[in-house]
Amino acid sequence: MKDKILVLCTGNSCRSQMAEGFLKEFDAELQVYSAGTDPSHEVHPKAVQVMKELGIDLSAHSPENVDKYLDMSFDYVITVCGSAKETCPRFLGDVKHHLHIGFEDPADATGTEEEILSEFRSIRDEIKEDFHKFYVEKVKSN
Repeated sequence: MKDKILVLCTGNSCRSQMAEGFLKEFDAELQVYSAGTDPSHEVHPKAVQVMKELGIDLSAHSPENVDKYLDMSFDYVITVCGSAKETCPRFLGDVKHHLHIGFEDPADATGTEEEILSEFRSIRDEIKEDFHKFYVEKVKSN
């Protein structure tokens, strides 16, 4: 049975959605979900855009409330909040391993359109690298 993974943040509109997309890309047999404690109304359009540049389509995704998953058990729950001003959510359901792999929120980026997109790409690439390391070291090696 492949691992069941929940990626958790506050809004479930950028970082957790990108992490979910990458984990599914690394291994289609994984059961991967993402959720937020205060979900946004949509996945951030720039998150969709920068993931599409790598061939991963998030356009059909929508933010989910973590409450939807409280009665499920997970092998890993991974929080992705980055800055000190964010309150990292805590998942109280049945979990074998809690991990934190933090990233700044690209939705906080300011500047020109190109500067904001550059920040989204930078965070996307960090997420890909860090979640690939997690996948190789924790999931694939089992």
